[in-house]
Amino acid sequence: MRNFLQLFTFLFCIAAIAQQVVTPAVLPEKTVSDTYHGTVVKDPYRYVENLEDPTVLSWMRDHSNYARTQLDAIPGRKSLLDKFFEFDSRVSSNVSTTRITENGRYFYIKFRPEDDNGKLYYRDRYQGKEKLLFDPETYRPDADVNYVINNIFPDKKGDKVAVFVSADGSENSDLFILSKDGTRFPDLIDRCDYWGFSWMPDNESFTYLRYNSSDLKDVNRQINMKTFLHVMGSDVDQDRIALSADTHPAMEIAPKEIPIFYYDELTRRYFAAPVTVEKNYRLYMSENKTPGLPENWVKVVKMEDEVVNTRTDGKYLYVKSFKNAPNYKISRLPLDNTNSPAETVVPESKNEVIRDFEVTREGLYYSTTENGVESKVYFIANGQTKAKRLELPFTAGSIDLSNVRSDLADIWMEITGWTSPSKRYRYLANTNTFEYEPLSSQAEYPELDQMEIKETTITSHDGTRVPLSIIYKKGLNMNGKNPTLLYGYGSYGATFTPVFSPILLNFVVHDGVFAIAHVRGGGELGDKWHKAGQKTTKPNTWKDAIAAAEYLIAEKYSSKETLGIWGGSAGGILVGRAMTERPDLFSFAIPEVGAMNTVRMEASPNGPVNAPEFGTVEDPDEFRALLEMDSYHHLKDGVSYPATLVTAGFNDPRVIAWEPAKFAARLQKVQAGNNPVLFYTDFEAGHGIGDSKSKVFNSFADTFAFALWQGKHPDFQPSKKVKMR
Repeated sequence: MRNFLQLFTFLFCIAAIAQQVVTPAVLPEKTVSDTYHGTVVKDPYRYVENLEDPTVLSWMRDHSNYARTQLDAIPGRKSLLDKFFEFDSRVSSNVSTTRITENGRYFYIKFRPEDDNGKLYYRDRYQGKEKLLFDPETYRPDADVNYVINNIFPDKKGDKVAVFVSADGSENSDLFILSKDGTRFPDLIDRCDYWGFSWMPDNESFTYLRYNSSDLKDVNRQINMKTFLHVMGSDVDQDRIALSADTHPAMEIAPKEIPIFYYDELTRRYFAAPVTVEKNYRLYMSENKTPGLPENWVKVVKMEDEVVNTRTDGKYLYVKSFKNAPNYKISRLPLDNTNSPAETVVPESKNEVIRDFEVTREGLYYSTTENGVESKVYFIANGQTKAKRLELPFTAGSIDLSNVRSDLADIWMEITGWTSPSKRYRYLANTNTFEYEPLSSQAEYPELDQMEIKETTITSHDGTRVPLSIIYKKGLNMNGKNPTLLYGYGSYGATFTPVFSPILLNFVVHDGVFAIAHVRGGGELGDKWHKAGQKTTKPNTWKDAIAAAEYLIAEKYSSKETLGIWGGSAGGILVGRAMTERPDLFSFAIPEVGAMNTVRMEASPNGPVNAPEFGTVEDPDEFRALLEMDSYHHLKDGVSYPATLVTAGFNDPRVIAWEPAKFAARLQKVQAGNNPVLFYTDFEAGHGIGDSKSKVFNSFADTFAFALWQGKHPDFQPSKKVKMR
């Protein structure tokens, strides 16, 4: 049924292109006003927040159909899409979400070129025979939706595996259990978060985190969430609460905090962590020696400890912290005496930021980055205090560390870079050697020989030096006429380290220049870098991007006629405020599922949990910061803004669809001149997480085609000029 509908949609689009397309109407304003701390804020499109309003839905669908027709009419879009699939066909299998049990059983999600969605596979040890356990296309096949696997959690022996699946990008997961031979148990739990899961000591029960509602637009969906305990074979409606504000008042779990509960098999202890998007969190521990849920908890990590990550072995709790160490340090404290002072194991480095760490039977491994673009790995053997830098198989832009348990010697490193496809190695400490252990197949990309990488720093508005990565074809003509896409994010302390991407390669192959601004608000230069682009300092985020744009123009990579800016989710703040502050600087802008109306963010289901990152309107200073970063409220009548492609996912649980919708409506209303404003809502998608492969490729084809069109690439110019309205 779904394939038929896709074919019908495709044929309909072809027919629509052949006809004259009617430009949809601009949505009328209906202004309401709010007063925050003495400031009156006018909101002309508040009614768009009602995503069940027939007028709003009709407007969204009309503009989505119009945008779809215009994007499909860009001559080079098919070339981009074909290249995505051609690159994909070079890799016979692509593996992700690998889970390895203590007895060497592997569970993982694998894509083949013919697969639109990843499937769950199992093998007994690395060299074992592969077995298909679950194909999401067989899950509720009569439903007219696309299911994907969000996450998997095998039990400690790999006899069973918990599987989370969700439909159409909603991240609203169903949870069920499979045996290692693929037999499905009758237990089925809906509206689950796909991270808050833990097997209990008996391997016949587990805890899970559940949303209050399956309605993605319910503002109370994530308020006062609960973790439940389920015994396999029992009635889900009888599941006990394992962790919540009501059952654990001493933990003072706030309504916006998410109660994470898990059992650590090695230490035989339970841990609880109320979390938000804030990096640091508090951690509780219980050493329960009787059957059932623990009752007595001890706080082992406080918020003021500024801990962002923890690991355990049989004796110590290891913590990564930015307390008095903005580039991070690693400390440890005895599990039997957590009140004792923490012992520093890895002190803060002046020039390198600690990214990740793992503990094994042989010692402690940790990775660092410098300027966010050069990665290294260090090893401290047990009984030693000095770290040894490991000589990697090749220069790394990014490194992912993984192990099974800290009482085993196994450690794997996945290494990649802008022009280095990812490779997975097992490191053997006793011989100081790397063994290549691929799970994904390897492919050849001769196109990489054409690529040039420049890592530099540029001067921002206040004199701060900001890292900038520029990727382009060798022999680029520095004449200022190259279509250039500037990407930025700058939130949550997230770091965009170099990774190989055939998707990015496709843009460069098509004569584009791709630049990544490592702006403040990210984590490339540690915690201080994050805090320098957060709440009241958030303007540094888009001002850093503006400085990067000015550099690209000054150095003749691009010009105001060929330069565009792109970012998604929280990166929508960067894009929206850069284009509203300097509309003259960009030819085009692409805010993708972006946070465009931050003053109203807390009125959305995912808003309150994000207040620690962006601020709350309840605080006068933070309200002013939210208003300053609000792109929707910075649109002005009669300004010629860049050509803009605004996107939304109707099932988006992270940035509700009305945020980009309000921005698009207002931009279409105020736009002066003829630069097009396209608004595309995918009614079968969410935030982009869990999309099918074909949907991902089509989305990037839209982005790159729009960029090359507005970047003046001659092969991407439609025969007819797109009208604004």
